[in-house]
Amino acid sequence: MEPPEDRAAEDSAAKAGPGGGTGNPPAGPVPQDAPGRAGAVGEPAPHASDDGRPADGSGQDDPAGDASPDDGTAPDQAPSGEAAPDDGAGAIAGLSIGSRIVLALAVAAVVVGAAVHCAMVFLHIAPANTVSQTHAAQVNGYIYPEFEQNWKLFAPNPVQQNTDIQARAEVWLPDGTVRTTGWVDLTAMDLARIRHDPLPSHTAQNELRRAWMFFTDSHDNQGRPVGVRGDLSTAYVRRIVAHRFGPRLNGGAVHRVQVRSAVSNVPAPPWSTERVDTSTTYHVAPWWAVTDEDFK
Repeated sequence: MEPPEDRAAEDSAAKAGPGGGTGNPPAGPVPQDAPGRAGAVGEPAPHASDDGRPADGSGQDDPAGDASPDDGTAPDQAPSGEAAPDDGAGAIAGLSIGSRIVLALAVAAVVVGAAVHCAMVFLHIAPANTVSQTHAAQVNGYIYPEFEQNWKLFAPNPVQQNTDIQARAEVWLPDGTVRTTGWVDLTAMDLARIRHDPLPSHTAQNELRRAWMFFTDSHDNQGRPVGVRGDLSTAYVRRIVAHRFGPRLNGGAVHRVQVRSAVSNVPAPPWSTERVDTSTTYHVAPWWAVTDEDFK
C-alpha cells in the first residue's frame, strides 16, 4: 500500500501535463523519433568534448574544407617539368622534315639575294677601285636599267643642269617639195606624260635621256663615232626619234631627222649669293636619213 504523500504527488503531476499546466495530456501516441528536433524522445543527446567539439566525430577536420576561397590562399599547383614552348618555335617544330628543308632553303635564298644586291649596288656607287673595275661588266649588267643610281657614295654630285632633247624632221610632200619642221622638245613631251602620274613608266622617264647619254659618251668632241658603240648609239637615237615622229607627218613622208641637246644650268636658289649662267647651249647632231627599218 502506497504512502499518502506519494499518491498525492502522482495525481498532481498527471493534472499538470507536459506543458506544466493543469490540463490533461493530448490524446494519441507521442512520436518517439521526430526528425529535425534536438533532444527528441528516445534519441540520446550528443555529448561535447572538452574543447567544445562534438564527440561523435561529425565535426572532425575535413582536409578539403580547411581551405577557403576567401582566405587569400590558392591551392598548390603541381610543378611543371618544362616551360611552354613559344608559338613560333612550336609552329616550326610542328613542321615535317621536308617543310623545314624548304623553309630553310627559302630563307637562305633571300639572305643570299639581299647580300648580292647590296654588294652590287655598293660596287656601283662606290669610288672606282680594283674590284669594281675588274667586275664592271657584271656590275653594270645587274644595275642597269632597274637599279640605276645618279650619285656617288662619299662624293655626291647631283645633276645641276637641265638637258632637253629636241628633234626636227624633213618631210617630203606629194608635190615634190621638201618641208622642214620646227624643233620639237621631246623631253618636254616625256615630262608631260609622267607629271602627276604616281606610277610613271620607266621608258618615259629614262629612255630618251639614257639614249642621248649613250650617244654623247660614244662620240668624240667633233661628233665622230668611237668604235662599234658609236654606230650603235647613232642607230638607237635615230630609231627613237623616228618613232616619235612616225613615218608620215604633215601630209608627207618623213625622210630625214636631226637631233640636238639644249643644256642650261639650274639657277641658284633665292637665298644663295652664287651667280650662275643660265644661258642655253646646243649640241647639234647631223641629219640622219631614216628608212622603213627605223619605224619597226
